Amino acid sequence: MNLSERKSLIGLASLYAFRMLGLFMLLPVLSLYSEGYTGSTAVLVGVALGIYGLTQGLFQIPLGFLSDKIGRKPVIVGGMLLFLTGSVIAAISDTMWGLIAGRALQGAGAVASTIMALLSDLTTEQNRTKAMAVVGGSIGVAFAISMITGPILANIWGLSGLFWLTAVLAVCGILVLMFVVPSPVALIHNAEAQAVPAMFGKLLRDGELLRLNFGIGILHFAQMASWVSVPMILEQTLSFGRDHHWIIYLGAMGLSFLCMLPFIILGEAKRKMKPVFVGAVVLLAIGEILLGTGSESRYWFLLGLFVFFMAFNLLEATLPSLVSKIAPAGGKGTAMGIYSTSQFLGAFLGGVTGGLVAYHFGYEYVFLMVAVLILLWVIAAATMRAPRHLKSLVIQLLPAETIVINNFVGVVSGVCDVVVIPDQQLAYFKVDMDEFSLEEMQKVLGRPIQV
Repeated sequence: MNLSERKSLIGLASLYAFRMLGLFMLLPVLSLYSEGYTGSTAVLVGVALGIYGLTQGLFQIPLGFLSDKIGRKPVIVGGMLLFLTGSVIAAISDTMWGLIAGRALQGAGAVASTIMALLSDLTTEQNRTKAMAVVGGSIGVAFAISMITGPILANIWGLSGLFWLTAVLAVCGILVLMFVVPSPVALIHNAEAQAVPAMFGKLLRDGELLRLNFGIGILHFAQMASWVSVPMILEQTLSFGRDHHWIIYLGAMGLSFLCMLPFIILGEAKRKMKPVFVGAVVLLAIGEILLGTGSESRYWFLLGLFVFFMAFNLLEATLPSLVSKIAPAGGKGTAMGIYSTSQFLGAFLGGVTGGLVAYHFGYEYVFLMVAVLILLWVIAAATMRAPRHLKSLVIQLLPAETIVINNFVGVVSGVCDVVVIPDQQLAYFKVDMDEFSLEEMQKVLGRPIQV
């Protein structure tokens, strides 16, 4: 990467992480510290946890399209200002409805897809996948840090203090965007990073992608519903003081991360992605059952928490990879847009439903309700086709090649799909790496190419 690309990557990864830290830090503490807010009930706690998912799911793709028209940075700044405003409203509120309004505004600043589009504008084709992987990794790091620092800081500052910190992080993100991240010379509509409206219908009818969209929705439903209950059971039933919760999360997450690494290697390197994936979904159901049935036993509940974290992190790592493998050529950006929307709507429904079940039946029944839904996901996952070892390639075309390139499917070994964007002189290929020959493609094209 050149200096400009490194600055762009560091700046945008930091911006992404600042935003996600502010959202994630509330997960392990909101249900505990919301008790002092006027009108607090388990139902409204669930709404407060999940409402950002609803607004984020509704606005993410439209804001991405808006950024194509007026520019990336204005949309990102506008989204971060909404996020900042929501944080301040939540920080000064002493009622649950004020808290919910603040969280809804936080989610309305849905600039995740626009940040990725800006990263696409500022990196070359050769470095783009690597750069996006780094930004994706920043989300996992932000989640791990948040689960530990959230309980520590909430114990010192309270819930309002976390929202003030979130507002400060939003300001830092805007400053990084304005003074660190370069401005792109031109907007590049990269179909591998951005949604294409014409492809929505096709991808929404794709059975394999629908399984994955259903899965990510259930995964984040489980996450949000579980965080309605986990902190409350740790404190009220198992008598773990809230000032010690961070130690529990650190231990469970650290151990689960170490245990999941061999399965990621097995899935990717040994081409065992489907059994690893289905096994992780089953493991997630087991974790929820352990949490639900072991809510009065420290041993079984902590074991359930470890199993949940291991399955959750494993699925968070494998699901985007599966979407990338299955999405047709030129459809990755659209597929990921639909996938992300499913994720956010799942988080909203999980928070609301978890709150309702906790209010009417008790906290332990939230986990059992989630386990039943995950069993439906097990059926969907078990019936999916094993993903082929496909890779996306993007090739810059010469003017005369925009027509002949469409004939590569069935002619060049391993080329499964191709989409040509004539006005950008780009071709998006989907190739089977077990059969693909770069030399054969170069021979048919009549010139050397870089992939």
